[in-house]
Amino acid sequence: MIRVGIIGLGAVGDRLLKQFVHHPKTEVVAICDTNRERLQLIKKELQDVELYDDYKNLLLNPEIDLVYVAVPPKFHHQIVLATAKAGKHILCEKPLANSYVEAQEMHEAVKEARVIHAINFPLAYNDAVWELKRRVKEKTIGEIKRIELTMHFPDWPRVWQQNPWIAGREQGGFIREITPHYLQVIVELFGEIKHVQSFIEYPNHPSSCETGVIARLELVNGNTILIDGLSGVGRKEEILFKIYGEKGTIALKNWSVLEGENKDQERAIIDVPVNNELQDLISEIVNAINGEKARLITFKEGLDIQKVLEQLLESE
Repeated sequence: MIRVGIIGLGAVGDRLLKQFVHHPKTEVVAICDTNRERLQLIKKELQDVELYDDYKNLLLNPEIDLVYVAVPPKFHHQIVLATAKAGKHILCEKPLANSYVEAQEMHEAVKEARVIHAINFPLAYNDAVWELKRRVKEKTIGEIKRIELTMHFPDWPRVWQQNPWIAGREQGGFIREITPHYLQVIVELFGEIKHVQSFIEYPNHPSSCETGVIARLELVNGNTILIDGLSGVGRKEEILFKIYGEKGTIALKNWSVLEGENKDQERAIIDVPVNNELQDLISEIVNAINGEKARLITFKEGLDIQKVLEQLLESE
């Protein structure tokens, strides 16, 4: 049984908390959050869990094997360094850090500590994404001509995502929150991104996050990636990741719906087969900690993505 400590109980942290609780090979033994009222509510559900309001005290708990870092991005660095020093395995939320320099230090720390390390990129464990990757690798849509990522939101932050940091320019915004998921898929499929040019729109308030982005990225193989992001637009939320090939297109819509089209067929939903070999993130972490083969998005991949993310945010 892998014993888990969780630091941070936001919307995503709460989601993975439930997954850890219900997984047959993990046990949540400790939770840390600065919101004491939230902790007391958790205590009613999980009576045997140790509660902390300081992560340093949680890291002193000798029972913990794995720490899930689910705090906002600017706190990842200090907590991951302390967790690696404590010799505990780490699952960290994305993006890996709040800067490339921080990400480098985190990557070096986990290598030196020789702990299992992973980032929560759910698309890596998604049947639709695996089918998309299979079709691209097998050239079902032919040679790739272009890749596009569209992110349109009627409101940012979304209704279920209201908190101070995610609306702020320092560590929030949809570029940081959404783009890394798709950068990970792109880099895995097509390799290194070598050139980034972006134009970002910000509101007048100096601390508020972006309201729009238009970006062009170029892969080492010469393919172009176009990013179109916009919030405050009068339409339903849509996140569309689309790959154009000479024989057809394939697209992932709103995280899990796969669509395709070609010259003879209009866009239609693709029936996605269940991949029986595809395990969930927690099962893969358990495998890795037990010395078995595992599919994890490591801090090395997170570092590569952080580099592109920083270029997106700084480029003009």
